[in-house]
Amino acid sequence: MVRKNKSDIPFGAQFSPEEQGMSLRELLEIAESNSQGWKEFEDAVRIRFFENGTANQCNREKKANNTKLGMQAYGILDKDAHLTGFGKELYAVREDEDKLYLRLAKHILLNLNGMNVIQCLRDMQVAGVNITKADLRQWLIQRGIYSPPNGRHLNSLRQWLEKADILSDWRVNEGKLKELLALDADEVDELSGLNSQQRAFLKTVANLGPGKSGMSNDIASLAESVYGVKFREGNLPKDVLYPLQTKGYIDLERGTKSDGRGAKPFRVKPTDNLVSDIITPLLEQFDKVICADLRPYMRKPLDEIIKELGDSDKHIKGLALEALAIKLMQLLDLTYMSTRLRGDATGGAEVDVLFESTRLIYSRWQVQCKNTARVALDDVAKEVGLTHMLKSNVVVVIGTGKIGRIARQYANKIMQDSNLCIVLLDKDDVNSIVANPTVITDVFCREAEHAMTLKVLKPEDIPTDE
Repeated sequence: MVRKNKSDIPFGAQFSPEEQGMSLRELLEIAESNSQGWKEFEDAVRIRFFENGTANQCNREKKANNTKLGMQAYGILDKDAHLTGFGKELYAVREDEDKLYLRLAKHILLNLNGMNVIQCLRDMQVAGVNITKADLRQWLIQRGIYSPPNGRHLNSLRQWLEKADILSDWRVNEGKLKELLALDADEVDELSGLNSQQRAFLKTVANLGPGKSGMSNDIASLAESVYGVKFREGNLPKDVLYPLQTKGYIDLERGTKSDGRGAKPFRVKPTDNLVSDIITPLLEQFDKVICADLRPYMRKPLDEIIKELGDSDKHIKGLALEALAIKLMQLLDLTYMSTRLRGDATGGAEVDVLFESTRLIYSRWQVQCKNTARVALDDVAKEVGLTHMLKSNVVVVIGTGKIGRIARQYANKIMQDSNLCIVLLDKDDVNSIVANPTVITDVFCREAEHAMTLKVLKPEDIPTDE
């Protein structure tokens, strides 16, 4: 994950229904009457909502400016603080609060990562996690959705969705959500679980327009050009067409002419399920989520993930291995950064994941999971070799088998001669953690104490001023 400075959740300071005296209807009316520009709008907002507060003049002006910035972030105002097309839609229904808040909620859900927040909340609820803004922020980060640590972005978004009865203190009102989007939780889960090739193909079909059809090879070629995906040659039906047909998004009709390589492409037509103003925005939104195919695994307990490691399907084994690495490091409250090597690319044999921590000091953790009978010296040496490029402080190797004796000796030598810490967990450690997750602190304390004994400084090693 590339470090982000820009939030994926819209800015909402001083633009929320819980801001004292704030009225969305009045804000829309002020914007509609704005004939000059942003300064006129800010002055009117300051006078109406902030002039009688205890804040000084500078702070009152800043609050009014924040209100304008929030409405711009939500797509209601343009750069001159005039109503956008969406803002005018809200203005038209401003007298009916139910319609007003539902229209804003739909916009948030479809265009402002609101559904990614909903999906994350669902995952946390299934996982039995006590939902707080701080925890939600971390779960979103693991999916590639960034929100500033000290911002009011998430709270403001929650408050607007609460006004539409979509959320209640971070709990999702599934009935109201289905009523608004005409999709239930399972349908949205299915859509979010599509892989990048399936999403790109589906968006390309949707872009053809209502009632339009095209040949599967032409659509795939266009999807590759527009969205930068690659389809496996000869596997388009198996990987993309049949799954999308089964899910009810496209209809297929075998073509009559060869595509030049002997195969006859399908004619692809969108179904009524795809021709909607809902599906394409959701697909665009889910494109932002990293490792979307991991979502079902992150809901599972550790013992179920361990069972998946023995699955005959290499793809399933790879995903389970990545989920194991992430869930174990979550127990230590580390923040997921990125996956360097996906397990499904190696038949489920290994996966490399990066984490970080800012507790007391910043540290970067480089984690390798090995789903093999033995962790060898080469496995540890490869990770050590990458630490300079990745700027890692800690290397963690988690094996579902045994850690080789020579691999342990090599790790000890590296720790004696460098500032690296190398943590080695074998099958017995993993099984102990699965049985009782709190054991993970004992395991890492054991490894820390071992590293300390290897790094003991002798008096003659300590530099002095003499």
